[in-house]
Amino acid sequence: MGTNFPQSHHLQTTHLSLPRKQFLSYVLYALLPLALLHYLLFNPLAAPKPPLLAQPQAREAAPSQHRHAPVNALEEQLPPPPPAPGRGGEALGETQGGDVSASGSASPPCDYSDGEWVPDARPPLYDGTSCGTIKDGQNCMAHGRPDTGYLHWRWRPRRCDLPAFSPEAFLRWLRNRHLAFVGDSMARNQGESLLCLLASRSRPDLVYRDGQENRFRRWVFREHNATVSIFWSPLLVRVAEKAEHAGVRHNNVFLDSFDERWMSRLGGIDAAVLSVGHWFLIPGVYHDGGRVVGCHDCADLNRTETAFFGAFKEAVRRTLAEVARRHGADSKLVAVTTFSPAHFEGDWDKAGACPRRHPYREDEKGLGYTEKEMRRTVLEAVAAHAGAGPLRFAALDVTRLANLRPDGHPGPYMRSDPFAGGPDARVQNDCVHWCMPGPIDTFNEILLQTVTG
Repeated sequence: MGTNFPQSHHLQTTHLSLPRKQFLSYVLYALLPLALLHYLLFNPLAAPKPPLLAQPQAREAAPSQHRHAPVNALEEQLPPPPPAPGRGGEALGETQGGDVSASGSASPPCDYSDGEWVPDARPPLYDGTSCGTIKDGQNCMAHGRPDTGYLHWRWRPRRCDLPAFSPEAFLRWLRNRHLAFVGDSMARNQGESLLCLLASRSRPDLVYRDGQENRFRRWVFREHNATVSIFWSPLLVRVAEKAEHAGVRHNNVFLDSFDERWMSRLGGIDAAVLSVGHWFLIPGVYHDGGRVVGCHDCADLNRTETAFFGAFKEAVRRTLAEVARRHGADSKLVAVTTFSPAHFEGDWDKAGACPRRHPYREDEKGLGYTEKEMRRTVLEAVAAHAGAGPLRFAALDVTRLANLRPDGHPGPYMRSDPFAGGPDARVQNDCVHWCMPGPIDTFNEILLQTVTG
């Protein structure tokens, strides 16, 4: 028995065994159906991937769908505003025609504030002789600025497209409308830039002017029945301006009282562009409710110094709230241009105050604390009123792009032949305003996308 068991077991295993190569073949045949099933489950043939070269083309085509003004990061976090009556359900930041992606969600809005300056060989639409509305101090060409490189840059957003300015498109929108620029000299700078851009296709007629340095002016493009006005209001709210010749070096700013020189005219204005900021850096005393609530740069008044940021925030916030209160039932546009930084690198009355001849790269020049706070104040104030009704609020977010253009200011060429008195002569420099043509024209490229959005 003991000797037969191993022998019988050997015989059984011998009959049931297969050669090793044949055994492996059967195993492979058995695994093939399992592999095919796994492929079908996790790589469905019904959804083939597009060719690799087609993907960049699809991404590049997407920006052309954006019509609306830039929406900043804060606004992107807010829920979409309800559609305004009579506007076809469109709101600032939506895509043209309400386009949606394949997933069913709206395409992201175009953020014009994030980008870079790139070379552009195209000539500007106007020059220092072809446009008659350039303020003398910004006419760098006529005053002999020798370099012209500052004219040949364009702003390229990173994730969308900013079309070149089209005078024809702006004039079509402006037909039978009244557009007003309200604020300080930066508002005037932007308004005069727009007039020059439009004048390259249609000549405007000056029909009204008043005030020191023509601070209140109005033009009409008669063939389009279109009006552009400029209103001087350097702090938006009411102010008793400083008068150095009379020994008054402080602005008296009344935060609870509005500047009726422009506020009372809004009923006849279809779109207003507000732009303030630099005058808040000037010494000022702030009044609210009949009492002094703070002051800036006021050591000579024996008062406690307060930062100007609070006054700036209150002026912008209260102004937009008052505009909404008075005109909230109107289908109008109120755009607010964010703070445009200065670029002084030396004394304002010596040569070389703003000597650079090329734009900064983003990694060369970040925003300073003041620029960040002024920009944030505007963006938050505008976002607080977004979608509140038919009155449409928008932010023209130009702070970052302006910060990268130290080469675009008049510098000493705010005067004709500034070095006639010799290289060591006292020379006044403007490193705040912009040459025309120049970077300020980009502000109006963004404005065009805003008003037609």
